[in-house]
Amino acid sequence: MSLAQSFQPATAPATALIRDDADALAVARDLAGQFRSDASQRDRERRLPHEELEVFSRSGLWGIVVPREYGGAGVSRVTLAQVVAIISAADSSLGQIPQNHFYALEVLRVNGTDAQKRRLYAEVLEGARFGNALAEFGTRTASDRTTRLSRQGDGLRVDGRKFYATGALYAQRIPTSVIDDDGVQQFAYIPRQAPGVQVIDDWSGFGQRTTGSGTVLFDGVAVADDDVVPFQSAFERPTTVGPFAQILHAAIDVGIARAAYEDALVFIRERSRPWVDAGVEKAADDPLAIHEVGRLSIRLHAAEALLERAGQYLDAATEAPDAERVAAASIAVAEARALTTEIALSAGSKLLELAGSRGCLAQDNLDRHWRNARTHTLHDPVRWKYHAVGDYYLNDRLPPRRGTL
Repeated sequence: MSLAQSFQPATAPATALIRDDADALAVARDLAGQFRSDASQRDRERRLPHEELEVFSRSGLWGIVVPREYGGAGVSRVTLAQVVAIISAADSSLGQIPQNHFYALEVLRVNGTDAQKRRLYAEVLEGARFGNALAEFGTRTASDRTTRLSRQGDGLRVDGRKFYATGALYAQRIPTSVIDDDGVQQFAYIPRQAPGVQVIDDWSGFGQRTTGSGTVLFDGVAVADDDVVPFQSAFERPTTVGPFAQILHAAIDVGIARAAYEDALVFIRERSRPWVDAGVEKAADDPLAIHEVGRLSIRLHAAEALLERAGQYLDAATEAPDAERVAAASIAVAEARALTTEIALSAGSKLLELAGSRGCLAQDNLDRHWRNARTHTLHDPVRWKYHAVGDYYLNDRLPPRRGTL
């Protein structure tokens, strides 16, 4: 048996097959209702969501981007972003865990061979989860890589250390960015149980606590040739890989913002006290609280609208990925990322402000929304989104092609 054939799907019950966009959204809403009830407790105790992830992946939602010609639903990017936002509003860690799974499937769609697509897509439709091992400590920039893919004898070996490996702890495969013997970056879809792979649960961030975004070590890990997909070339020509990655981050932030906003409405209505100078009986009638909720509502709805617009641009670029369409999609996603970053942080902060001193009680764990937003929005600096957008409209300068715009 070859390494490429060594993957064994989870022995869980059969995975459902999502039929279309409407089906995906309905399933996401149903799951969100289940995940929401214990989300605060999971965060407070840092209880890893193994059971929830089994339900999540068996629902079929992890396969919704598999193209129709390979047996999947091939949902729109608009729908994918909505699904991620819906799950993230219930539990933002659960919303983030499949982010790099979807990203790995996009790299496969853009650069994989037909044989690789048929094999790896089939695994996903059977319930396989892909994690990631992309980022590294100690490099000059966040985009630099040192993990090596080297040919030794008649086989390939991977050696290196990765961090921020969201999803790897829960995965059957760990797609890994590696540098080959020619200095070219590749993407290796490494089986989680391959000898020499060590996943360490050492994520200690104060937010997104249950994403399992810790360390992955590779020590002479054997990799099949047909488990390696070109990666660097996805940014040497116009492709949707970069904006695809970014719209998922925007969707997670929209979900965090929505959760904080809805918790604020409930807390103000049911538990907050009006400020004495307001001269009202209920906090919900406090005119300054009403004003702040109005501001949050408008900005949240604007962020959600920009997310949908970005998905439409990305769908157009996916259909016809030329330089202009890919650039337009990247800018539309950057616009959404700018506002979703700000509203996620603002909603988490305003929730605590409007809840008053009662809102800081540990029993309610309301601070998790701000902690999650602050942690997740550090992925890449929003200030560079504004620069890219301004340069595009003012100077007709196309944005750089990479996964961090």
